[in-house]
Amino acid sequence: MKNKKLKILLSAPRGFCAGVERAIEIVEKSIQKFGAPVYVRHEIVHNKYVVDDLKNKGAIFVEELEEIKDKSRPVIFSAHGVPKKIPEDAKSYKMTYVDATCPLVSKVHREAENLNKAGYHIILIGHENHPEVIGTMGQLKEGSIDLIQNEKEAINYQNKEDKKLAYITQTTLSVDDTKEIIKILKTNFPNIKEPMREDICYATTNRQTAVKNIAKSCDMFFVIGSRNSSNSVRLVEVAKKSGCENSQLIHSESSIPYDQIENCNTIGISSGASAPEILVENFLNDLKNKFSISIDEVEIIKEDVVFKVPKKLN
Repeated sequence: MKNKKLKILLSAPRGFCAGVERAIEIVEKSIQKFGAPVYVRHEIVHNKYVVDDLKNKGAIFVEELEEIKDKSRPVIFSAHGVPKKIPEDAKSYKMTYVDATCPLVSKVHREAENLNKAGYHIILIGHENHPEVIGTMGQLKEGSIDLIQNEKEAINYQNKEDKKLAYITQTTLSVDDTKEIIKILKTNFPNIKEPMREDICYATTNRQTAVKNIAKSCDMFFVIGSRNSSNSVRLVEVAKKSGCENSQLIHSESSIPYDQIENCNTIGISSGASAPEILVENFLNDLKNKFSISIDEVEIIKEDVVFKVPKKLN
C-alpha cells in the first residue's frame, strides 16, 4: 500500500485565526494570573483538542454561570460572544470575569446597538442556536433582531412593522451563500442598510477562498475541525461547491477513509479556524504511514492579524 503515490495540496491560510489565538491565550494567562481553576462559560472555541488541553491546565467548562459553585473564581466568556445579560449576571454574583469575545464579533455587537439606536429594525443572517447568534441577538431587547438562515426565509421575510431595515451577519458563514441571501433582501427591500464593512471575518473569507482555489484539482478534500464548528462545516460545503464533491470533515471521532484515499491521486487538506495545526500534522503522519506522499502548500494570502489580550491579564 505504501507504494501508492499521493499528492497533497495543503490549503493556506488554514487553522487558528487571531480571535481563536487570543481566546486561548486569555484562558492560559488567566490560569497563570489567578491560579487554577478558572471557569469558562461555553467551549472557549469549538475544538475538543483545545478544550481538553485547557482542562488539563486548570480550566473548568460550564454552560451557565449558575453551575459555578465557587463564585470567587474568575470566569471567561467564549470567543463566540455572550448576550448582554451574562456580564450583568456575573457582576451581580460579584464574579471576576474576562471577556474573550473575538473583536470581530464585538464589532457586530456594536453595529447592532448603533443601528438599533438609529431606529433600524435588524435582520441577522446566521444559524439558529449557534452561540455567536445567541450572543448577537442578546445585545438588544427581544424582538429587535430577526434571524434569517437561508434563501427561502429571505424570500418570505416581511417587514411587519414597516421600519427602516438593516442587516448584519454571523462572522463564520459561507461567503457565497450569504451573498445570495443578501441579494434577495436587497431586491425585496432596496433601501436596506448594509454594514459599513463586511461582517464575515477576514479569516473565514481567506480560508474559504484558499479552499476554492484548490478544491477543483482534488479527488477528495478533507477539512480538519469539529462538527459544531460553523466555519469548519462551511469549508466542507465550499470544497463541494467548488468542484470536489467527495469532501468531508475529519473530527475527533472520525476514522480516516483509507480505502477511498487509495483511489485518489490528489487530495486537499484544510482546517477550521479553531483547529490547532497539530491535528493537521497528525493527519499527515497517518497518511505517511500508508502512502508515499508529496505535499504542496498552496498559500493565497499571508495573515498577520494579531488581537491583544485584555490589559487586566498583562
